[in-house]
Amino acid sequence: MLDFQSVREKKTKLVDLAKGLTKDDLRQLTNEMVDTELKLIAGCTDADVVFQPSDPGAKDDVAATEAEKNIPWTLGHVIVHATASSEESAFLAAEMARGVANHGRSRSEVHWTSLTTIAECRARLEESRRMRLTTLEVWPDKPNLEVLHEPFPSAGQRNCFAQFIGGLSHDDSHVGQIAEVVRQAKAARVPA
Repeated sequence: MLDFQSVREKKTKLVDLAKGLTKDDLRQLTNEMVDTELKLIAGCTDADVVFQPSDPGAKDDVAATEAEKNIPWTLGHVIVHATASSEESAFLAAEMARGVANHGRSRSEVHWTSLTTIAECRARLEESRRMRLTTLEVWPDKPNLEVLHEPFPSAGQRNCFAQFIGGLSHDDSHVGQIAEVVRQAKAARVPA
């Protein structure tokens, strides 16, 4: 997997990290990310999916409702959010690779309360893998690297490869959160 730490520390731009990557690399990186997330939830139960962890610093300025702005994220919540972000980046990257300038968001995120079982979490991750990998099939043989987009101030200009791995970077930023929610959920289980 790519090490995004230097990007998070603002020592490297995502476009620099993406230099030299191929579509095959993007496929491999996507599979590695989804496999990592699936391994993290491998031993989870349905109760773990809806378990409310402790997260005193919880803050989500773009929450669906005011009441959800400061609630800790359940496992289902983290998974729907992380997959939606990576899918959005993959779809936007496909357009950029075809020479289409960015024209806004391309986001679809189911509400986090719709995932209540571990089977649904696994299915969501596999569906996301399939969708992200499929977007790479619409890239031309010679992707357009001239179309650039800066998704937010200080992100730097991104070409299609950087846009795609931007989603993986977002996924990666939630891997520790997934691990912590799983740890807390397992610790809270009542012994049988």
